[in-house]
Amino acid sequence: MVRQVLKYSISELEPYINWLYFYHAWQVGDSAEQARLKGEAHAVLGSLDSDYSVHALFALGDAVSDGDDIVFEGTRIPLLRQQAPPSPGAPCLSLADFIRPASSGRVDRMGLFATTVDAGLEADFASDDYMRMMVQLLADRLAEAAAERMHEQVRKQFWGYARDERLTMAEMHAEKYCGIRPAVGYPSLPDASINFILGDILGFSAIGIRLTESGAMKPHASVSGLMMAHPAARYFAVGRIGADQLADYARRRGLPVSLIRKFLVSNLY
Repeated sequence: MVRQVLKYSISELEPYINWLYFYHAWQVGDSAEQARLKGEAHAVLGSLDSDYSVHALFALGDAVSDGDDIVFEGTRIPLLRQQAPPSPGAPCLSLADFIRPASSGRVDRMGLFATTVDAGLEADFASDDYMRMMVQLLADRLAEAAAERMHEQVRKQFWGYARDERLTMAEMHAEKYCGIRPAVGYPSLPDASINFILGDILGFSAIGIRLTESGAMKPHASVSGLMMAHPAARYFAVGRIGADQLADYARRRGLPVSLIRKFLVSNLY
């Protein structure tokens, strides 16, 4: 297994920020107001650059699928499958579908990752309501930008399965790259408690991430997930799951159904 810790300056990540989500967080749709807000944000980022950093951690290793589980370097990562197809005749997907099955006799490759900001970005501006909100929203964007930058480096350098990739930033934000980077808590990977498994493998503490009882990450401006290179891999929403899959998932996690129900409350009928 290859494990790497990366440290980014704010100025390095600034070009990777997806400003659409920043505007959405401020509930600003007017283009002139967006331009004004972006100008203020750039000024704040410049003032933060010398004092704060953003961090990434990833591991690349051997993986196989076993049913709806992925086994990464010997550690089992249980996953969920759609119970209702997104359209008539379409398959019900699991992220495990994009990794070679153990029964094939061949080993695949996969990545795990986490990114986060210096904790001070969430604690040092409490006395100023505007700066607290501005810096928190920028911290969220910086954690996502670090995931974008790290994934680009993984594709072109560390894993190297797309060394000749030449994408604009707009194309990267539109996910035109080969493979996917499903994040924990998002529709393909909705159970935040999977962070307990990822954290054990990656060692989240190496970049200052700690987990709450539910698996949420602190600092809040943190991202974690998987990296898959299969050219047919795509994002999807697990959606609602029934009692049968809930029980099966709890069994595969080795946890009580009552606890898993709390983790997946928004995905239950």
